[in-house]
Amino acid sequence: MGLFKSKTSSYLGLDFGTSSIKLVELENVSGRPRLVTYGSVEIDTNVSRDDAKADQAKVASILKALIQRTGAHSRASIAALPNFSVFSSVISLPELSEKQLTEAVQWEAKKFVPMPIENVVLDWKIINTIENANPRAESPNAPEQPKSSANAPVAPVAPASEGKGEAVNDATQKPNQPKESARGNLAKCEKVVRILLTAAPRHLIERYVSIFKLAGLNLISLETESFALSRSLVGNDQDPILIVDVGSLTTDLTVVENGVPVLARSIDIGGKTVTKAIADSMGISLERAEQFKRDVGLGSFKVVGAQPGAVQNSGVAGMIESSFSAVINEMKYSLDLHKSQGQSKITKILITGGSSFLPGLPDYLTRALGIKTYIGNPWARVSYPKDLGDVLEQLAPHMAVSVGLAMREIG
Repeated sequence: MGLFKSKTSSYLGLDFGTSSIKLVELENVSGRPRLVTYGSVEIDTNVSRDDAKADQAKVASILKALIQRTGAHSRASIAALPNFSVFSSVISLPELSEKQLTEAVQWEAKKFVPMPIENVVLDWKIINTIENANPRAESPNAPEQPKSSANAPVAPVAPASEGKGEAVNDATQKPNQPKESARGNLAKCEKVVRILLTAAPRHLIERYVSIFKLAGLNLISLETESFALSRSLVGNDQDPILIVDVGSLTTDLTVVENGVPVLARSIDIGGKTVTKAIADSMGISLERAEQFKRDVGLGSFKVVGAQPGAVQNSGVAGMIESSFSAVINEMKYSLDLHKSQGQSKITKILITGGSSFLPGLPDYLTRALGIKTYIGNPWARVSYPKDLGDVLEQLAPHMAVSVGLAMREIG
């Protein structure tokens, strides 16, 4: 239902998950986002992988019904590309002019992007500029992180090369030799620019554009889930933070540094993975297993020292812990990878996603990793009626991406 009648600009944030579509409409009130309406619909959808025209039409139809049901009046929409579908890497270049930097980024992209450049839309964003105190420690010939999921915004609907950080308009442009020379001079320069490079497949972008056109919506921007989560959960906090998005089928890990996602990884374990493990082990239905999971959680797990798993846990808690062990290992790897790049230590973990309310999960992660863990609150920077506080708190983990998307054009 609509909560306010707005006379100001408002935007729809639309999050296509594997089991639902979430919608949040926010309006701009003196530079601060205010909630207009929200809603979701349960649907098994895989927009990022399914190219069938009939399925696109079905998703568009459901999207139109969701907009009608929620009373959303804006048609200006922002959507997210799943992290696993987009390539990203942090690269280092000498401090250059804006034009030279754009050319050098395109040159570097040819080396790092694992697909033909003409088949992708490139985007890049400056993270920071640092003193080149130890030029040999950071080689321009290799990315600072391995191939991973995306964590930079992509604006493919109307790409334009309007300056640093904007989407590159012509991905097939042939860079000339001076770009290579600029990269080769990295060891000699006094300052180094760290850049987040992102590449999204053109066919995926075209799929999203088609769905929104069929739904009668104006898709003004696409970005990755990592940036949306950073915007809604981290805000202006400059401390390094690890965001853990526990979805139904995957868990996405994002390291946010100075408000910018610089590392993102994804693992194929989510809430449904845990539910299925319980159902298979106990020989019960998925519905009953889901209820067991929510009732028991990780609140009764045993710990020796600081590491969960040091004692073999039994029952439902043990099965949940066993299912999450791979997620814990991936989190440790991400933390070690960030530390190996010489960055500041991560002191806080924020969890979100539909499965983040698993009982005992924040405390479990705190003990497993030695880092204080909290459930993220995407409504912290949004105005809304006080009487909706309890409802929105329960919905918070589900809506973090869509809130962050709707916030993109505000403030």
